[in-house]
Amino acid sequence: MTDMSPATVRAGLKFLADRASTPVYVASRGGGDQTEHLGNFHTQDVSIHDARAGLPSSDLDREGFMLRPHRSAVRDFYDDRTLPASYHPELKALVKDVTGARRVEIFDDTRRSSSLEKQRAHSIREPANVVHNDYTTRSGPQRLADYCAAAQEEARSERFAIVNVWRSIAAPVIDQPLALCDATTVRDDDLVATERRGENRLGEIQLALYHPDQRWYFYPNMNRDEVLLFKTFDSALDGRTRFTLHSAFVHPQPPDGAARRESIESRCLLFF
Repeated sequence: MTDMSPATVRAGLKFLADRASTPVYVASRGGGDQTEHLGNFHTQDVSIHDARAGLPSSDLDREGFMLRPHRSAVRDFYDDRTLPASYHPELKALVKDVTGARRVEIFDDTRRSSSLEKQRAHSIREPANVVHNDYTTRSGPQRLADYCAAAQEEARSERFAIVNVWRSIAAPVIDQPLALCDATTVRDDDLVATERRGENRLGEIQLALYHPDQRWYFYPNMNRDEVLLFKTFDSALDGRTRFTLHSAFVHPQPPDGAARRESIESRCLLFF
């Protein structure tokens, strides 16, 4: 039976339709162009539950995501000088505290907006509107190697992970919030390794096939003083969550005059 409680919305998510074709994800450069999804896809209506009401306690090693309060000293997240000088130290301290990692390195900041005007003004990307996870069993270690060969060697005998930290950088997010799938409800067969073509990099992400057992969540009205952490890779093979499916979605009943989404996601390497 479908849960359509007041804390649940019904919305469409874009899934890979089947394994008949070889899909390719062609990433946008930013500034108004759009990501291309090559292959067979379909939009599936799913129930997306209010995690504030229905999942008050979650864990990166179980569901794969968690929400934390976090007030940043940064006022302008479009200022490239501010991020490494002020924001990155804040995030490193937060992620260490939450995860127990002994070292955290931040290797990417991606700003996104659902406003075409903002995309063009700041040369930023659109919300990612296909169900995916950022890394695979192959591309996670490769991303570490690309970042630092010495760190790759260090991680051969130690656990490392990649965690995204996502936040609103303007008004509370109503238009195109982020949906995340409880990783305990995802089967290995739901995940499909897919080539990712970027402007300067070839990589690999996971796309997903829909399964009715998947359980989806979102955090309504996320504001600037909250961050959403979700795990996109973990080298541990001890049964803890390694990947977290996620996607932007169009809220089916946004209030009149809802601000367009503006967000930043920072990708962190964690060493344990």
